[in-house]
Amino acid sequence: MEDNKEALLIIDYTNDFVADMGSLTCGKPGQECEEPIIKLANEFIKKNDYVILPTDCHQLNDPYHPETKLFPPHNIEGTVGGDFYGKLKSWYDENSTRSNVWMMDKTRYSAFVGTNLDLKLRERGVKTLHLIGVCTDICVLQTAIYAYNLGYKLIIHKNAVAATSPENQKFALDNMKNNLGAKIV
Repeated sequence: MEDNKEALLIIDYTNDFVADMGSLTCGKPGQECEEPIIKLANEFIKKNDYVILPTDCHQLNDPYHPETKLFPPHNIEGTVGGDFYGKLKSWYDENSTRSNVWMMDKTRYSAFVGTNLDLKLRERGVKTLHLIGVCTDICVLQTAIYAYNLGYKLIIHKNAVAATSPENQKFALDNMKNNLGAKIV
């Protein structure tokens, strides 16, 4: 195991959060992240670092999930809405057999809640997380907060994250920088 490995987390970059017809889309700002996301993913593969795709996954009308009362159905397991958006789908299909690339379902805002992400990262000596994807003000921010509390160094790529509004984008990036010590690049 090598120490000081890095991981790129591509958070929730799915049709429901990015495509024009997505049920909770951040629209054009999310779509503009596509090229930077693919570029970063390829750079991490070349460095033999990790590319992890924590992806929101829900059951239709789950009465026990808190988001059922807050949002319309989204990222329902087995639907097109839950598929990776645009070029990320083919990128993942081409690279999913690599040992340093994997997708993981998540059911809460943070990629750490209810998953074994922290364990997998620690097993691999990962100390620095690069966060990209959507939505900056919801799942990216909540993942960053949890990661900070677990002691990870954070780097946020501002050209590869999108929020629900320009105001929320600014708030989330400022919050991660000022309250979590994240480096915004």
